[in-house]
Amino acid sequence: MTKRWKQRPPGSTWGDWGEDDELGRINLLTPAKVLEGVREVEHGITFSLSLPLDYPGGTALNQRRYPPILRPTEDLQHNQDVFYNVVAREQISPHLIDVWSDDVVTLWLQYSTQWDSLSHQGAEFDADADGTAEPVYYNGYRPGADVIGPREDVKGDGSGSLSHARHLGLEHMASHGVQGRGVLIDLAHHLGTAWQPVGLKTLREIMAADNITVEPGDMLLLHTGFATQILAWERDPDPVAIHSTAPYLDAHDPELLQWIADSQISALIADNYAVEGVMPSARTEPHTLLPIHHLCLFKLGVPLGELWYLHDLAAWLREHGRSRFMLTAPPLNLPGTQGSPLTPVATV
Repeated sequence: MTKRWKQRPPGSTWGDWGEDDELGRINLLTPAKVLEGVREVEHGITFSLSLPLDYPGGTALNQRRYPPILRPTEDLQHNQDVFYNVVAREQISPHLIDVWSDDVVTLWLQYSTQWDSLSHQGAEFDADADGTAEPVYYNGYRPGADVIGPREDVKGDGSGSLSHARHLGLEHMASHGVQGRGVLIDLAHHLGTAWQPVGLKTLREIMAADNITVEPGDMLLLHTGFATQILAWERDPDPVAIHSTAPYLDAHDPELLQWIADSQISALIADNYAVEGVMPSARTEPHTLLPIHHLCLFKLGVPLGELWYLHDLAAWLREHGRSRFMLTAPPLNLPGTQGSPLTPVATV
């Protein structure tokens, strides 16, 4: 029993690393696991696994998420949006030779290459064992008490913030460092980029063909080719094709869900939009729209990486007959966030 829950979801990891745990399976990235990643480095070659953060472009992929907006900061007289290409000789002192620019960004944290935090998706579940389901997040953290908003001055610091995850924000992953062994499964090489679900049977066949083994604590990456197409659209994606491009994990395959749980992976990452397909179900009983999100974020504490760029890394690994590498992938150390952009680096 913990302070926040009397019963946990079946098959979950709630409480496995303590009643106040906020990392979930990132706890499996131990010093020994980091050393396993280090031992995969043979050539000292690095691959950036991030799309430019202004991709995919537009709002066709998600109407709630917009490209970043850049603008100048204010000047020394508090004039807004002007401190850019400032010639100090003209504006500050005739004796100065400096030219300055300074800027600010409005950034939708899950627009491009990103991590989903454990507070990104919860569920209604009877954590109190009183016969009534209530909204909760991983390890029993609660909306309103632990994940707060929208509310004026939610942090109480005058910053103007309207939302804040007091618990389960991504600053915990950032402080951890998120480094260890990555394992890549190249779905695009075997299946092409047609939009299709991938169940456990197909996944196992691909892993066997490429001699891939996934071990506890590994960060698992899926190359589908989706991000490669995103780049090809050059910030002007086809509004129809963007929702029907590349393979995705079949979230309605119960054997696949069980394999994800049993594998003890520390993170699940893909170069597509949501790892799984986002499709409404005809079921009428209470259910989740996103079974893999539900399993990973709510039950297991496995963070999800989305819209990573894996094309170049996948090509190099195939050329060299490899699937493993060292992966370094901390999110932004911005307390209280549901998601975060990042620039992951694979080293081979």
